[in-house]
Amino acid sequence: MSGQRVGAQKVARTAGVVGAAIGVAAAGVTATVAAERALVRRLKREVADRYADEPFGELPYDETRVVTAADGTDVYVEIVEPDDAAPLRPTIVFVHGYCLDMGTFHFQRRELTRRGEYRLVCYDQPGHGRSGRLESGDYEIDALGETLRAVIEQAAGDGPLILVGHSMGGMTIMALAQRHPELFRDRVVGTVLMATSGSLADEARLGLPAILSRAGSPLLMLVNNATRLTGGVIDRLRVATADLAWLLTRQYGFGTARPSPALVSYVERMNSRTSAETVTRYVRTLLTHSRYPALAVLESSPTLVIVGDKDMITPVTHSEEILRRLPDADYVKIPDGGHVVMLEHADRVNAALFAFLAKIAR
Repeated sequence: MSGQRVGAQKVARTAGVVGAAIGVAAAGVTATVAAERALVRRLKREVADRYADEPFGELPYDETRVVTAADGTDVYVEIVEPDDAAPLRPTIVFVHGYCLDMGTFHFQRRELTRRGEYRLVCYDQPGHGRSGRLESGDYEIDALGETLRAVIEQAAGDGPLILVGHSMGGMTIMALAQRHPELFRDRVVGTVLMATSGSLADEARLGLPAILSRAGSPLLMLVNNATRLTGGVIDRLRVATADLAWLLTRQYGFGTARPSPALVSYVERMNSRTSAETVTRYVRTLLTHSRYPALAVLESSPTLVIVGDKDMITPVTHSEEILRRLPDADYVKIPDGGHVVMLEHADRVNAALFAFLAKIAR
């Protein structure tokens, strides 16, 4: 038999093996997707969903602004004014976390708007929601602190401030405190830190990286290179894995055994609207976050620390370390609370928040 024929037969056999492997893999993926879809449908059916008709993303506001950050990024801001007869109170500025948007604080904003006692300033962090993206380079938490300063200067007026930060939003507040301690001496009269951390340098994991760490550095490298894929490819992948994303959001974002399907879907939509480019360009700054010294700046005014006892992304130990450095801070640990505790257990978080606001008012 000629070498040419033998070579052709080997190529044919190899092609057959590869083709069979691809067929098996495709069948496995198809079966997995079908199983995920069936599981999601079952989970959504078995819960009496109190938030099925909640108008997420449709809260009223009195004004919108576009604030220009120091790096040139356009930042989308919504402002809610207090009632005309309301007493003079601090302006509350809400700072959301990674892969979310201002809708993170839906229930807190809804109740505060109903009460009409405070001026509220809500904004989407750079690369999130309706805000613009960096033209080049990676995002830095120090730059997010400067963005928060720009929002304060251009949208929060001249009076006293209460800063409320969730997850990366809490880290943003710490970066602001580190770079501008005078602001906390002169204007900030209260700080609320929800499900956040003073340092991730030891663990070097947060959110998506926390999931990636379970698979090791090869997967992290893959995610860091994800922006090389075209937008169309990423969009198709997201559509194909939508049910898996919903299940992961439910597992990693929530602490209760049977969370509201509408809430899970709402958080997953915020996640999915965050571009793959934004996701990967934040990873490095999150993994190197270390700002414990900044917490000393917060001692000049009251602080409230809130965490869910089943938070898998910034566990209770992170909040306990903040408390060790801020021993006079108020502390609320929410039973069966996950990372998005302010959505999952809105009533309990609101009760803690309003008690804290009353304390500051006194």
